Amino acid sequence: MTTPDITARRALGACAALLVGALTLTACGGSANATNEDGKGGKDSSRTSTANIAISAKDGSTGASINATGVKVSDGKLTDVKMTVAGSGQAVQGAISADGSTWKPKQRLERGTKYQIAATAKDANGRTAAANSIFTTVNSSDSFIGTYTPDDGSTVGVGMPVSFTFDKHITDKKAVQSHITVSSSSGQQVAGHWFGDQRLDFRPQEYWKAGSKVTMKIDLDGVQGAKGISGVQKKTVTFTIGRSQVSTVDANTQTMTVVRDGRTIKQVPISAGSAQHTTYNGQMVISEKFVQTRMNGSTVGFGGEYDISDVPHAMRLTTSGTFIHGNYWYNKGNPPFGREGTSHGCVGLADVQGAQGATTAKWFYDNSLIGDVVIVKNSPDKTVSPDNGLNGWNMAWSAWTAGSAA
Repeated sequence: MTTPDITARRALGACAALLVGALTLTACGGSANATNEDGKGGKDSSRTSTANIAISAKDGSTGASINATGVKVSDGKLTDVKMTVAGSGQAVQGAISADGSTWKPKQRLERGTKYQIAATAKDANGRTAAANSIFTTVNSSDSFIGTYTPDDGSTVGVGMPVSFTFDKHITDKKAVQSHITVSSSSGQQVAGHWFGDQRLDFRPQEYWKAGSKVTMKIDLDGVQGAKGISGVQKKTVTFTIGRSQVSTVDANTQTMTVVRDGRTIKQVPISAGSAQHTTYNGQMVISEKFVQTRMNGSTVGFGGEYDISDVPHAMRLTTSGTFIHGNYWYNKGNPPFGREGTSHGCVGLADVQGAQGATTAKWFYDNSLIGDVVIVKNSPDKTVSPDNGLNGWNMAWSAWTAGSAA
């Protein structure tokens, strides 16, 4: 037979065990939000910090943003935030704001990576609060990202478009394009054009105005580009348009006229494509520059016709392999420059091996920017395709705007 006193003692013991278990779970558990007891039936509120820490990526979450992840605090100031790659312990550098209210990583996070954040803060009375979160960023298979040109802070020529290449096929082009805006201090209208479903370029109707500033705002974080695929980028990029330089190659006369800011500054002899391997006509934009580079005919459909490991002062004009570059292997007793086309479709300039010396090719290389325009005319070849390199200028404005999804 159980007496009332024994029953009461057992009940009290059971309650105590439950309370200890609850305290143990609270002490061991983590949360992206640090919450403090309000004193009602709990701890003395005079001993509890009023600082409330919020970690944007919830504990245990997946699909966290690689751009917006950070820490905020209300009613207090952050005193320490440590972020690491879970498992390896590799530190992620970040900074607490001057007013102590926020912390952000210094670099964009990696996709599909598990991270851990531990944050502490103090309220006005010096009482400490803490919060922790372990989370995983959005996976690469569930997201898309766009590589773009030109780079932030760069100075480029007047022909340089903004060009995005996405790592996934985009089906909702309107949603993606509407979250990328490109504007110029010149006030020029800028329109986008899709080449297929993975490339989106922007340009004005005419070349950019020299000296203008162009701003590109990318707000793709969380934007659905296709079923089950969302963007992860959020960034503002600015670049400057330098002086205007447009160089015109005449395949009839085998000369190139360089015009800067409306004035001819030099006319140089060149050797364009041969009768068997003509050079494209049209407006082409310098997209890459190499002091020296290897050119192997087998990579562009010419088999083993040539393989030159140190072509000097090479500047790319098309994706398919058209360059304007130095030529040191020409017949010194019968130079072709200014006389005949001898190349496999490139535009050649007189040069020396090793990219040294005051040569025509070196002068043009030193005086050219990424984004400068090189126009080829009077060649028996066709006009270069607008998507072969950064060469959308070969498309009429009406056709360009017709390819916009906005």
